Amino acid sequence: MSLMDITGFGMLLLLLITSIFIYLTWNKMYKKRNLPPGPTPLPLIGNLLQIKLGELAGSLIKLQDQYGPVYTLYFGSRPVVFICGYQAVKEALVDHAEEFGVRGRVPTMDKYTQGYGFAFANGERWQQMRTFAIKTLREFGLGKKSTEVKIHEEAQNLVKEISQLNGSPVNPSKMFVISVAKVFLSIIFGSSLECKDERLLKLLSLVEETFSLMSSTWGQLEDTIPGLMKYIPGPHQKIVNVSEELIGYIQDRVLVNQKSLDPDDPRDFIDCFLIKMEQEKQNPNSEFTMRNLLLSVHSLLLGAGDSVATTLRHTMLILVTYPDVQAKLHKDIDHVIGRNRLPLPIDRSQMPYTEAVINEVQRFIDLAPLNNTHSVMKDTEFRGYTIPKGTDVYPLLCTVHRDPSQFSTPYKFNPNHFLDENGVFKKNDAMMAFSAGKRRCPGEGLAILELFLFLTIILQNFTLTSEKKFTDDDIAPKLTGFLNHPIYFEISFVPR
Repeated sequence: MSLMDITGFGMLLLLLITSIFIYLTWNKMYKKRNLPPGPTPLPLIGNLLQIKLGELAGSLIKLQDQYGPVYTLYFGSRPVVFICGYQAVKEALVDHAEEFGVRGRVPTMDKYTQGYGFAFANGERWQQMRTFAIKTLREFGLGKKSTEVKIHEEAQNLVKEISQLNGSPVNPSKMFVISVAKVFLSIIFGSSLECKDERLLKLLSLVEETFSLMSSTWGQLEDTIPGLMKYIPGPHQKIVNVSEELIGYIQDRVLVNQKSLDPDDPRDFIDCFLIKMEQEKQNPNSEFTMRNLLLSVHSLLLGAGDSVATTLRHTMLILVTYPDVQAKLHKDIDHVIGRNRLPLPIDRSQMPYTEAVINEVQRFIDLAPLNNTHSVMKDTEFRGYTIPKGTDVYPLLCTVHRDPSQFSTPYKFNPNHFLDENGVFKKNDAMMAFSAGKRRCPGEGLAILELFLFLTIILQNFTLTSEKKFTDDDIAPKLTGFLNHPIYFEISFVPR
């Protein structure tokens, strides 16, 4: 045996002995650190073997059955805590909102955002950006009659487009994405936005591509073992380039606003931010900078660019699968609104079945099953365990929405989850589609308004049918990645 062979064999033997030693002593280390229980990790890759990539959420739900509502996995060499079920997630995000209110690591995005904006920021920067975003979105979203008018306008345009199909089968994805996006983008970019511009379609495709890359097996690997994946070529490396292209579009829009800005008459989110930048330019602690403007708009586009449209697509698929649910919605709409006027936000309170269906759709489809990563701001005692400061935490929304203690048929679509015995709408705090606590989605109110108005206007005008018979498996969320998208489907919109 040559010297090189002996050296190679010695290195392999040393690695094997080291791995065995780590494996045998890990449980003792767990007890010493008082982390929640979990499977023993391997060197370098941690618990990668316990996760079925491409079915990340499904793998995490199964680990809950084995280790309980709070458990630990290792992403590479770092521990990550997972919190499951309504009671445990509520205890973390609501009852201990301060401790769990920090944004955790999201390696697929952190390499570009670097803590700027508000979705991926922390500390004083996050506080300033979030306060501003909530105030501005309320003013331009729910606080202005013009937003309601814009939704009506786009929904009516959508109805006209659908009518031209004369009942021919169609996949509604692109129509929904464009119609819904026009509303939200008018709040960010103003009414001057040219929605037929090819660059707008490119912007929407960039948002979709970002989520596709994050949800892919490569993206999941990067979030799980980022230390290794940054050296490995693959599609996950494209996320920075896609983000740069998206930021380039935003920069162009900011320049348009800067040239025509009237400080006394802000037109949109960008105007408001530019005005705030000018007001605070002498404040050394101000976070109102161009970088934060660009990344805040970037966060808003990712947060809302596809979510409402995807929820509507899921809804259409569910309604053709359950025609009895659709018939009850038609009855609700005809009774309260009729067919001769547009629905109004105040109609929601008189339409308990419609409200129940919208809530049940959001629960059932689990649009963002993993939730965004949280972290603890200090060493935190939680349910008898110690979570060290800075540890990433995933409060799994998919386990909240499928908690049998909160929903009688957690894996089935059932609007009765949100209705009492008298058919009155019954709010359920375990519906956490917009998360909970300090990091709750700031665009929740606008999203709900869009869902209600788009859905009711579509159903005022059409009955949804399909030649194909869909099954419960077809409509069930696939729980594969960062966002749940429905299967490809075609339906007919038959005029009523």
